[in-house]
Amino acid sequence: MALEPDTLPPLIGEHPRFLKAVEQTSCLAGINRPVLVLGERGTGKELIAARLHYLSPRWQGPLVKVNCAALTETLLDSELFGHEGGAFTGARGARSGRFERADGGTLFLDEVATMSPRLQEKLLRAIEYGEFERVGGTGLRRVDVRIIGAANIDLRTEVDAGRFRADLLDRLAFDVIAVPPLRERGDDVILLAEHFAVRAAREFGRSLFPGFGEIALAALRSHSWPGNVRELRNAVERSLFHVAAGEPVERLCLDPFAGAFAPLPAALPEPPLKLDEWLGASERTLLARALERAGGHQGHAAESLGLGYHQFRSRLRRCGLLAPGRRGASGKE
Repeated sequence: MALEPDTLPPLIGEHPRFLKAVEQTSCLAGINRPVLVLGERGTGKELIAARLHYLSPRWQGPLVKVNCAALTETLLDSELFGHEGGAFTGARGARSGRFERADGGTLFLDEVATMSPRLQEKLLRAIEYGEFERVGGTGLRRVDVRIIGAANIDLRTEVDAGRFRADLLDRLAFDVIAVPPLRERGDDVILLAEHFAVRAAREFGRSLFPGFGEIALAALRSHSWPGNVRELRNAVERSLFHVAAGEPVERLCLDPFAGAFAPLPAALPEPPLKLDEWLGASERTLLARALERAGGHQGHAAESLGLGYHQFRSRLRRCGLLAPGRRGASGKE
């Protein structure tokens, strides 16, 4: 059953660029034309497509999704347009494709840039005339489908390189919605993190989410989030899982593999020994190792040791690992 318009998946954020994309989406929803959604992986292109569909006059029709990058050319051809019995080995009977299943609704084509030239031509005809042939078929089939394409690269450069048809791009891009990456959305990171944490706390059977500590908040703001909203959600849920119920998240668990293959700790030395010297050498080793694993990023290294940024830099200086006046990865003194 189709979702009611008031039960749309939430689009959370207050940054002007994000709000502009949401407003553009709402304006385009009622226009029966193809739309292209551009953005990095994990930015929420599928949520934008859902909003375009469920705010449109087609909202009671089907929203059908296809990840074009997940299938070979032959399988994608069959998946999109269907096939007749005997069209290829294993095709024992006729089967409708996603175009037919989306009739009266919307077809969301994710990673559309990965389609082969032959399928691009077939898609162009389906958009242009609303008709196509099944694989192995001869008769034309007609459908009423709105196309929403998505890509994580600039398709204009693909056209210039000869990898994407210019005429198909023209038809897909009645208008283009650019979804900004998370690293360019300011404090939307915190809003989203809190949303995911509250939801995860409920799923984990906890009565409340006490919040994030200062170190975790600093990590949320300083991390570049190459995986965007998807990476943020996973990191928040993982971090919450690793703290006891009722306790705030003090450290952000960005890397689930951290420590998975760590060597066993060395045995403690036996007295007599000079304790201050041993502790100093151990601290220096740990600081250097954390800095190396963080690729020189002092904020990430500090987080891995449960320290604040300035605490970490102070210890670096004390251990002779940071010359006075040297700048960190953040550019601060």
